[in-house]
Amino acid sequence: MRRTDTEERILGTAVGLFHRHGLRGVGVDRVFADSGVAKSTLCAHFRSRGGLIAAYLRRTDESWMGRLRAAAEAAGPGPAEQVVGLFDALLASFDCHGFFGCPFVSAAVEAELDWKAHAATVAHIRRRQEWLTGLAGAAGAAEPAVLAAHLGLLIDGALVCGRLLQDRAVVDAVKSSARAAVVAHTAHNTATAA
Repeated sequence: MRRTDTEERILGTAVGLFHRHGLRGVGVDRVFADSGVAKSTLCAHFRSRGGLIAAYLRRTDESWMGRLRAAAEAAGPGPAEQVVGLFDALLASFDCHGFFGCPFVSAAVEAELDWKAHAATVAHIRRRQEWLTGLAGAAGAAEPAVLAAHLGLLIDGALVCGRLLQDRAVVDAVKSSARAAVVAHTAHNTATAA
């Protein structure tokens, strides 16, 4: 579905505000004031604040997954290289604007269990873990889901720690941990080949 220019302006404004200030830190009054549209226009396009938040999280999911995939592909053709290379997306994010933390972790902390934001967050994590599991399997992991869980924890930990410390070294450390995890989870292939 193609969005109108007005919807894009509202959503673009909301993305920036929610990312910097969190879901509870931004009201619809701030979104419509910063986007330059009338409150009635905002409501006509998104129906409710919950609908706007869900749209923000869907947009963030698409963008973040795209950046993870691009970083993985840029690391080289080998799946093991790609598993480690995906962490370059975190480095690029930090180098671009510092760490504001993970919008999905923030949403999970702020959202009630019955909020659309919670459902969007769970959907993102499942989608990310499914992709990581496929990548781990292609890299030769004996238990791809276990390696994927390890990688997911590294990603989430880097984003949370990066937010707290504002230190690029956090991502360098998790990238090294990811490399070690890949070696540990694919060691059976090396032993079998020998």
